[in-house]
Amino acid sequence: MFLLLAVFIWPVLSVAVVGGYGFVVWMSQLILGPPGAPPV
Repeated sequence: MFLLLAVFIWPVLSVAVVGGYGFVVWMSQLILGPPGAPPV
């Protein structure tokens, strides 16, 4: 059971979490615009 978790579940879960975070950042930038200095 531990081998299944360590070899299969955790890598897939970590890739899904990082990919999901990247997708959320990407969508927020599409809606709100890219980050940067505010216009003067």
